[in-house]
Formats: sequence, C-alpha cells, structure tokens
Amino acid sequence: MWRTNGSFGLNATLIGNCGKTALAACLAGVRSWPVDYAFTASRASWRGARVLVPTHPGFGGTPRPESLHTVRGIAAVYVALLDELDRRDVTVIGNSIGGWIAAEMALLGSERISRLIIVDGVAIEVPGHPVADFFNLTFPQIAQLSYHDPERFLIDPDALPPAAKAEIAGNRAALAVYAGERMLDADLGGRLADVSVPTLVVWGDSDGIADPDYGRAFAAAIPGVRFQVLPDTGHLPQLESPQLLLDAISEFTQTHATNQPV
Repeated sequence: MWRTNGSFGLNATLIGNCGKTALAACLAGVRSWPVDYAFTASRASWRGARVLVPTHPGFGGTPRPESLHTVRGIAAVYVALLDELDRRDVTVIGNSIGGWIAAEMALLGSERISRLIIVDGVAIEVPGHPVADFFNLTFPQIAQLSYHDPERFLIDPDALPPAAKAEIAGNRAALAVYAGERMLDADLGGRLADVSVPTLVVWGDSDGIADPDYGRAFAAAIPGVRFQVLPDTGHLPQLESPQLLLDAISEFTQTHATNQPV
C-alpha cells in the first residue's frame, strides 16, 4: 500500500498487515527501493511483521524538494511519517546511509520508536578507519569493497538500460546532497551518547566500505548497545547474507519486546 507524506510527496510502502512495525530506512543504500522491498517483504512474511519501506526523496527516480538536503531533514520527515500513520513500538532499521538516518531518528526522541538497528552504518569519524571514498570509486571497486564475495554481485553499468543508468545517477546525486562526498557528520559520534532506546549494531566482517573496527567504534558510542558481527558478509548484509541478518533482527526484537500498542 503506497502512502504520500505531506508536501514532500514521500513514497513509502507498507508490507504486511499485522504485528509490530519495523521502518526500514534505506536498507539497500544507493541501490534503492526494490532491494529494500525484497528483503523487508521476507521479514514481513517470515515473522509476521508489518514493515514500512520509504524511498528517500531523490532516490529511485523520485523528486527531491530543494528544502530537503540533509540526513537530519530526512530523519525528521520519517518521524513525521510515523506520526501520520500513528504507528507505535517501531523498530527502525537502517543500512549504510540508512544507518545514519536511523540514528538521527532515534536522536529526535520520538516516543514512537522503541528499538534501533544500525547495519554497517556510516557518518561518524573514526581515526585510522575512514569510510571508503565512494564517489571516486568505479563500480568494480565498489563491489570489491562492498561484498565478501564480490563476484556474485558485479554489474556492468554499460550494459544497463538507460532508465536504470538514470536512476543510479539520480541516487548518487541525491546521496551527495544529503551526506556530502565524505559521508561524514563530525559531531554524530558525540551525539550518539544521547540514544536512549535499545540498539543493535550489526556489521559484516568483510565490510570494506566501513571496516569492522569502524563498526566497533560506532557501537561504542551508543550506551548499552549490542554489537554483532556477521561472518562472510560485507557492507550489504541484506543482499549477501539476508538470513543471518533476519536472524539477528528477530533475536534482538524478541529480546527487547514491549507490550505497547501498535
């Protein structure tokens, strides 16, 4: 079911019609909505969850309002979407830049959010462990850094149809606006100490975009966090190791279940 959120024209889909709500904040990073949908539909059908999958304005061929140009701005729009839908006891899940968005959502202090799951997130500054220079990498280089087994996921951009090329270019352009070319928020690491909901940080042991020590630093910045490493997995567990990620999400959400109305 598609929804539109106010003047931003936010596209989102709600998968499943029962159970607790999980908001999947860009689980697919710059690869956009279809992969989010496939992964979260699996979660919805497997665990009886209701999963909300938004498309960031500017991604997936959607327009981006000029007034929306920061990760904090996206986070505020998504919290407003939860208000619009009147959802409670929400688990917010985000991968890569989606992990950054998810963290910013938690920092807004919405009572609708009960749990936070960050999957190979970015944005903090960790000396000696920089995030890969994404915008100056070729597609093969991105694949090498993103996956434990990159041969499974190599694509030839020249072989893509024009519409797919345009969508990828639009995603990258929107990402540069929201996150900057370094994908860094210098003060996020300090602000993460204010996260007050139970948090799981999941990291692929072969992540070359942001390595596992970067993940450990990300986790260490959040009070009471649980940190879990997924074996034989890179930066995009929802693509490379979906069952491992689903298991980690399920175990965490069951451990931190509440009796709040949904």
